[in-house]
Amino acid sequence: MIKIKFPLLLPLMVAFLFSPSLRATDPAANAVPRGARFITAVEGISEYRLDNGLNVLLFPDASKQTATVNITYQVGSRMENYGETGMAHLLEHLLFKGTPKHTNIPQELSQRGARPNGTTWYDRTNYYETFAASEDNLNWALELEADRMINSFIARKDLDSEMTVVRNEFESGENQPFSVLLKRIAGAAYDWHNYGKSTIGNRSDIENVSIERLQAFYRKYYQPDNAVLLVAGNIDARKTLTQVIRYFGSIAKPKRVIEAQYTVEPNQDGERTVTVRRVGDTQLVVAAYHIASAQHADSAPISVMSAILGDTPTGRLHKALVEKGLATSAGTYGMSGYDPGLLLAFATLRKQDSIDSARDTLIKVMEGMAMEPPTDEEVNRAKTKFSSDFDRLLANTEQLGVALSESIAAGDWRLLFLGRDQMRKVTAADVQRVALNYLRTDNRTLAVFVPTDKADRSEIPPRPDVAALLRDYKGDAAVTAGEAFSPSQENIDRRTTRADMPGGAKLALLPKKTRGSLVQAQVRLHLGDLESLTGKGAIPGITAGLLSKGTRRLTRQQLDDELARLKATLNISGGADNVTATIQTVRENLPQVMHLAADSLREPAFAPGEFEQLKRQIQSGIEAQRREPQGVAVNELQRLFNPYPRGDPRYVGTFDEQLAALDKVTLDDVRRFHSEFYGASNAEIAVVGDFDTQEVTRLAGELFGDWNSPRKFARLVSRNRDVPAVNQTIETPDKANAFFIARENLKLRDDDIDYPAMELGNYMLGGGFLNSRLSTRIRQKEGLSYGVGSQLAASSQDPVGYLIGYAIYAPQNVVRLEAAFREEIDRALKDGFSGEEVAAAKRGWLDSRKVNRAQDEILVGALANNLYLGRTMQWSADLEKKVEALTPEQIRDAMRRHIDPARISVIKAGEFAKAGAK
Repeated sequence: MIKIKFPLLLPLMVAFLFSPSLRATDPAANAVPRGARFITAVEGISEYRLDNGLNVLLFPDASKQTATVNITYQVGSRMENYGETGMAHLLEHLLFKGTPKHTNIPQELSQRGARPNGTTWYDRTNYYETFAASEDNLNWALELEADRMINSFIARKDLDSEMTVVRNEFESGENQPFSVLLKRIAGAAYDWHNYGKSTIGNRSDIENVSIERLQAFYRKYYQPDNAVLLVAGNIDARKTLTQVIRYFGSIAKPKRVIEAQYTVEPNQDGERTVTVRRVGDTQLVVAAYHIASAQHADSAPISVMSAILGDTPTGRLHKALVEKGLATSAGTYGMSGYDPGLLLAFATLRKQDSIDSARDTLIKVMEGMAMEPPTDEEVNRAKTKFSSDFDRLLANTEQLGVALSESIAAGDWRLLFLGRDQMRKVTAADVQRVALNYLRTDNRTLAVFVPTDKADRSEIPPRPDVAALLRDYKGDAAVTAGEAFSPSQENIDRRTTRADMPGGAKLALLPKKTRGSLVQAQVRLHLGDLESLTGKGAIPGITAGLLSKGTRRLTRQQLDDELARLKATLNISGGADNVTATIQTVRENLPQVMHLAADSLREPAFAPGEFEQLKRQIQSGIEAQRREPQGVAVNELQRLFNPYPRGDPRYVGTFDEQLAALDKVTLDDVRRFHSEFYGASNAEIAVVGDFDTQEVTRLAGELFGDWNSPRKFARLVSRNRDVPAVNQTIETPDKANAFFIARENLKLRDDDIDYPAMELGNYMLGGGFLNSRLSTRIRQKEGLSYGVGSQLAASSQDPVGYLIGYAIYAPQNVVRLEAAFREEIDRALKDGFSGEEVAAAKRGWLDSRKVNRAQDEILVGALANNLYLGRTMQWSADLEKKVEALTPEQIRDAMRRHIDPARISVIKAGEFAKAGAK
């Protein structure tokens, strides 16, 4: 399960090493339980080491009603040998297959309502689960991770089924142009180091690796002295450490020795090139430059340099490529960690654009930075954004806990904070220095080798001594903690103030103390009716897309700078009849950010250059989907079940129709639509977090109270369509991965008597994490798909719903996959679900909803939606009571009433002809 993002401040290719010389003052040092010793503490995070070598990080945060357990093993694809590529990732999958004590880990995770995952990268593998905070859940998670550290099956039968799942994941990546190009570039940029090999591995290695090699790999690296356990969230630190010692302390420290790796990549001595030719409609240009490891002092100025070059809309690449119409998007990508890595610059182009012009411009901007020094304004802007992002990270215990896994792998968890400190000191001169050293022609992977009279090689510095670098490091003061807030519906309703504003808008305010004084806000506007919106085509979507790209008072860059300065994010999205602005910031800055949001909604700039950029980006996105199996299948399914005529705002067009509609839109159309439709007479405003209720109420009235909607609003009434079942196959040439999607329309509202049973029935059929009927059969047992499941939808206002099933898979497995899908549907309708299965599903479903209510960014949307529907959280509580009272017979009977296998339509897209399958 490779789910990776690429932050530039602390890149990801990471490993871990601790030194016994690290010391700090533990406020409770004399109370450390026997079997552990205190190591250090930084900004609210305490480090301990057990006698067997396990390092433990504890991060209490009483403001969250959740806890996260994350264990990071210092092993990734960097440690793989010849014939073993992809083995670390394959092993990660097998650790979900169970132990003699935990025979069905996916089922346990679902029953606890946990949000789990495992990920693998070059220098580490980690496993984590976030769950509702309780002593029972925490003990279960600790015992589970301790048990599967040394007792996992790693069995031949599990390898046989999971190998095909991983191969399917490999094939999915082969469908993505950037993923393919990234693998090729890394392979060309590195001669000897394993960073040149993709973590997903080589197909033949995935298919042929022996169980004996996997077992030996597991026994060598999955040991306490090669791991770091992090427990974060609503925990009692001393009790938690005692339980960690209880579950992990009995594991013996191994006698084996992990050999030090000594391969150092030589300095590159000439530009290199790589070309990939595949079917598609999107072009990509990427240039890669070797850079220092994440531990090196150059890492901070490299990150600033990358932001100056790659940010949107202020970056030099964006201005030179996107604003000039040479590309639809451009930016930079950092890949560096325990050892020296790569800085990549990329540009995405439409098929008809000039690849030569984009390539030449990209190289000119990157390597021209050495001759065009960064300004203080550029440097300060990048540092402000990094500071804002870091502050938001510190305020989110769950995200910070998982992010620390990356800094652990880079060499030490405190590197996260040290990197922030080093970032503060970066100057324009520092950025110029690293540009001169790294952004050189001979250090670039893009062009062919050219003999030269004089070599111009970049000197990549060696990895420093992390222990010496961090000796006696203290960091800043810990972030202010929030209150212990119960996410029960009763408590949410009790703490929420609701009001109708004079102008027509509805207001819901939930003030509470949060970690880092974070606050979330959402403003939803409802626009027009069926008559007035008919024939508008792509105009509403483009209008909404331009709202965050500058106001009459501020350019896009100035708006972006203001949001960074205010430690805020502002995201605006919209459809045919609605638009939503979502805000995150801190208490003291909320008024200013609300003003910026109001300006963006009420007084957008609608700059011609931004308009053209957005159109090109949307066009590129549509074109990218034209030959992708998932995009093709989903579009065909939407059109099949779409009951609305062309011109209706809900009409789904073909890709050609979408492009044609987009091409017709003018800037005057956008300006006219905004002036004729936008207003707050029909709006919801919700705010959750640390704020002053009276101040926000006054601001909401001041900013939106007098903004009357020019057109009347009437919601678009949805209608169900009885669609005759079809079974359609679509060829998508040169695509290793295929997509399956099935749907049946249901006459169902979320307040119908059968809805609770249908909701829990779908959770068991295809909604649970790796533990649903579909996942257990198609992924766990037969190994046909990496991603498979089902979704149930039911309107809150009209009797319109549907059940969808989906899967990615290898084209040659199409017959087996469809047969397994239909057999599981038939089995659920014929036999229903057992009492034990229903009881476990209830617990998992209820706990997952509790976890969601504990996330303010989710809760604010729920409050806004309740305002629109005229509901309170009591509706949610009543639904949960109905689900708790369900019997297996009620679930089976409800599913029989609504689901007819003969009415299920199936769309399959993939390269079936080449695979010999139909």
